[in-house]
Amino acid sequence: MQTASSPAHRYRERTVPFLARDGRPLNLVHVRGDEEPRKGPVVLVHGAGVRANIFRAPVEQSIVDALVADGYDVWLENWRASIDLEPTEWTLDQAAVFDHPSAIQTIVRETGRDEVKAIIHCQGSTSFMLSAVAGLVPEVKVIVTNAVSLHPVVPRASQWKLRYTVPVVSHMTDYIDPQWGVSVHGFTPRAITMFVKASHHECDNLVCKLASFTYGTGRPTLWRHENLNVETHEWLKNEFAKVPLTFFQQMNACVRAGHLVPVEGYRELPEDVAERPPETDARFVFFAGERNVCFLPESQRRTYEHMSRRRPGHHALHVLPGYGHLDVFMGKHAARDVFPLILAELDRPV
Repeated sequence: MQTASSPAHRYRERTVPFLARDGRPLNLVHVRGDEEPRKGPVVLVHGAGVRANIFRAPVEQSIVDALVADGYDVWLENWRASIDLEPTEWTLDQAAVFDHPSAIQTIVRETGRDEVKAIIHCQGSTSFMLSAVAGLVPEVKVIVTNAVSLHPVVPRASQWKLRYTVPVVSHMTDYIDPQWGVSVHGFTPRAITMFVKASHHECDNLVCKLASFTYGTGRPTLWRHENLNVETHEWLKNEFAKVPLTFFQQMNACVRAGHLVPVEGYRELPEDVAERPPETDARFVFFAGERNVCFLPESQRRTYEHMSRRRPGHHALHVLPGYGHLDVFMGKHAARDVFPLILAELDRPV
């Protein structure tokens, strides 16, 4: 795995393979500093069509750096949406039932600890939240979630795109791939790339523009350009690849319902899993970029209110001024603006 930490950050790293409950090979990247961690394990869970490396942008201090410096035992999960793994037409259900419970059990086994904390982002967040509220990851006691959890809310233009564009595109291709910005072959990829070139003029990075097209209707969608340094904007060319239309089909159903909707009928995920009282005693901390146009901040507010009705005063919500979606982790000033809040919430007694 390519890492982006500066040479000043010297880590001991190892890749720990594990099998999802359906037999799919996945892995965890275990990161430690020169000193033994003083605190327990924390797992970071990436979003759709990226990989664990997305938490390691070329900034002065990444969230991984901050966690290691704060004494945590850091684990980065590559679940079935990871571009480091063989592409598959995954759903949130599969990740919730098969991937995340196995990842947590692997961390527990490897560390000898019976409690884990989690930082989860975007579709790593939605799928992990399904695991948590269904009682499938009881070892996880603190969950920091960014962007979206149980109640996805998107701009009106994105609703239209999910409802009308996704069904058309799904007949033409199984995947959307921002790597078409580097190398494109075939009629449908060429047509989509030409459309993006003609309609997106926010920057000269075609992978960035294809990522915006893939995940919403913003220009850009996943960050605010002013929050990224030049190196990160170039680095992200290698961090986005295939995402299946099966995911967007499920997200369309979720947005229309107003909450996450299981689509595969697994007994572990009842149809009302996102609406019923959660089967976990974990504390949830919700982060939302105030200017997120991928998932609106209302997404996190609704889940925070849903959880707080059951346990008033137990959970927390942070809306971050000036931030969007992924720049919460990749922003050039995130180490100043965001990471101290995350660390304080992780360190707060449950």
